[in-house]
Amino acid sequence: MIKNSSIIDQNTWQSAEMLARWQKPYKRYLMLVKGLSKNTQEAYLADFEKLCHFLESIQRPILETTLDDLEQFSASLHDLGIHARSQARIISGVKSFFYFLLIEDVIESNPSQLLEGPKIGVKLPDVLAVEEIDRMISSIDTGKEGGIRNVAMLETLYSCGLRVSELISLKISDLYMEEGFIRVIGKGDKQRLVPISPRAVREIKRYMEYRVTMPIAAGHEDTLFLNRRGKGLSRVMVFYVIKDQALRADVKKNISPHTFRHSFATHLLEGGANLRAIQAMLGHESIATTEIYMHLDKAFLREEIISHHPRNIKYFDKKK
Repeated sequence: MIKNSSIIDQNTWQSAEMLARWQKPYKRYLMLVKGLSKNTQEAYLADFEKLCHFLESIQRPILETTLDDLEQFSASLHDLGIHARSQARIISGVKSFFYFLLIEDVIESNPSQLLEGPKIGVKLPDVLAVEEIDRMISSIDTGKEGGIRNVAMLETLYSCGLRVSELISLKISDLYMEEGFIRVIGKGDKQRLVPISPRAVREIKRYMEYRVTMPIAAGHEDTLFLNRRGKGLSRVMVFYVIKDQALRADVKKNISPHTFRHSFATHLLEGGANLRAIQAMLGHESIATTEIYMHLDKAFLREEIISHHPRNIKYFDKKK
């Protein structure tokens, strides 16, 4: 139900006009109130745009949207073949928009409050063994352009459990190598201090000796990892480097930059680290996000028991 009568004349069902009316104030809310990163803001705005196009198709003004409309929208995502995880993220973005309207005193009740997303089971991501990470890093040809940088980059990614966005935005001024820490700017521009391994420190110092010989583009003087043009790396470049090294090291798993982060957390847990400490190092706002690694640890323990317990060894020997 519409609460603020002054905007009833804006209650159109044309998607272009819906976007024109609400995009900017909603973006300000996401940035200033929610404190979301630029990438998350763009994702939520894209979700809102999808909703606007759907409402246009059923000629429904946005301020008259009902739960039934939103359930139809959710069903349409499924019909389009969108993956369940992507559906869940879009539904989350839509719920965020209607909550924005509610707290802005535009609507009296939130039609998305009872909207449910698809059921998603816990998907255990691939995790690299320490030996596989070592193999990937040692397979880097440091005689080639970018080789020394790539060694330092992958060591930092694994040593500190960084997101790829945190890695490529790392500044020289964020390094406190004598103290054994780096400052990381995470989601929502939240800062945290993360310990860095002596091995990663050594490789960064080696890279810094090479970096001073590079041409550096204006505005990137403080950016740690640079491309050959002296500018910051892109996500795609880091992804390419990791895929290429996995191929060279004969690592068969489906991996990405995030696999190094998963491996960092899993190896800490297997080594006996406290889950709260892992949460702090990963920069997770909720402990629930970190708890996925408890599932990983249980899977690891089960594999170890199956592989090494005498009862299991005898059983599998008989099956052979």
